[in-house]
Amino acid sequence: MPKMKTNKAVAKRFKVTGTGQIMKRMPGRGHLLSNKSGKQIRAGRRPTQLSKGFSRTVRALLGI
Repeated sequence: MPKMKTNKAVAKRFKVTGTGQIMKRMPGRGHLLSNKSGKQIRAGRRPTQLSKGFSRTVRALLGI
């Protein structure tokens, strides 16, 4: 049985922490920031943790 290839699109978008949590970047941070509230802009600076259900899918695509 050959090894499973890592999905490179997923590998670029998600990072695995040392404790095994999967982190993602907040959406809506690319452009048009002038009409977004300061709360949205500040919240988008830090990465956020994935939900349990979706993290199972991402783990499979990363080959973890």
